[in-house]
Amino acid sequence: MRILQLCHKSPWPPKDGGAIAMLTMAKGFSLLGHEVHVLAMNTRKHQIQIEEIPDDLKEKMHLKLADVPAKITLFGAIANLLFSKLPYNATRFMEVDFNRQLTKLLKETEFDLIQLEGLYLCSYIPTIREYSKAQIAYRAHNVEHEIWERTALVTPGLKRIYLKGLAQRIKQFELSQLNKYDLLVPITDRDGEILDQLGNKKPRHTAQTGIDLATLVPKAGQLEYPSLFHLGALDWAPNQEGLLWFLENVWSKLHKQYPNLKFYVAGRNAPEWLQAKLHYKNVIFLGEIEDAYTFMNSKAIMVVPLLSGSGMRVKIIEGLALGKAIVSTTIGAEGIAVQKGKHILLVDDADEFIQTISQLIGNRDLYDQLCKNAIDFIHEKFDNLAIAESLIDFYKQHLHG
Repeated sequence: MRILQLCHKSPWPPKDGGAIAMLTMAKGFSLLGHEVHVLAMNTRKHQIQIEEIPDDLKEKMHLKLADVPAKITLFGAIANLLFSKLPYNATRFMEVDFNRQLTKLLKETEFDLIQLEGLYLCSYIPTIREYSKAQIAYRAHNVEHEIWERTALVTPGLKRIYLKGLAQRIKQFELSQLNKYDLLVPITDRDGEILDQLGNKKPRHTAQTGIDLATLVPKAGQLEYPSLFHLGALDWAPNQEGLLWFLENVWSKLHKQYPNLKFYVAGRNAPEWLQAKLHYKNVIFLGEIEDAYTFMNSKAIMVVPLLSGSGMRVKIIEGLALGKAIVSTTIGAEGIAVQKGKHILLVDDADEFIQTISQLIGNRDLYDQLCKNAIDFIHEKFDNLAIAESLIDFYKQHLHG
């Protein structure tokens, strides 16, 4: 098959869940022998040069970048609020130049399937219909409006009112795009069921973010036990709010119990205001790290204190693959078919966090068993090649003719 993936940001470098999800799928398609083309928006926030992309990756896929500013400004947000019914999140990705490049590509190349990576690529379905006979698959990375509804619930003041309004607009946009595609590919079963309830009538197939098992190899040689760590994009509001909640409600008490315990915080694009709030005793802020897997292998207990968000946390999948003991909120582990207490420990209030982390510190056998179960679970459920192959089978069943 000749497949085109449309992306709202470059899949390289794979430093956040969205980029990882796009890149692993493209690699999977390529390894299965399909011809893969990627047209990605090169935004201000995630800007790269084509020269930065490794040669071996360029050999696996035809990758083109289209400059799309997609910048967030106060003026832009206010103008959108006053003069548009569309959500600001969507209008930022509606770009004439991207549409022009897409049109050119569709005129030059005949595709069997076009996979839209995320909600905001659905705006380009009319262009695809005009210039291509390809089947269109909408890969829903999450239920977009749910993220903003949940963020609004944990946000105080005037900002909550704005976020509630934005969530409503995003929901209307999400509803307006339902069934314009031919096939629906949610990343979790849960998201697929929600989209069905909202009105999806098209065939759907869940394709989780797979793991390259040859790359994620558990190595416990340099393990600092006990230690805690948090890893994630620190410019993402759900990560920010969850981390600050954890520090105020959990770490402040945990540190009194274990004065020598260290909590490592890593992630890119941490704004200065957030860095200023990380000054707690024994909290070590590392910022963006060169090698996430080496870092994760060296630390013991991963904490995921998410209070909002949607979709699937790829960092949890990576943590499980590396045999990490993970303590997460229920929302954090949503969409991942883990067994509570066997593969991961799920807690939803500060006292439970403290109690559960204390158990892992005091019981090395429990810690080791949890780590082993995590690795076994990923090897059974998240092999990228198997996930890509299953999705290709689904696509072949629904291709025209």
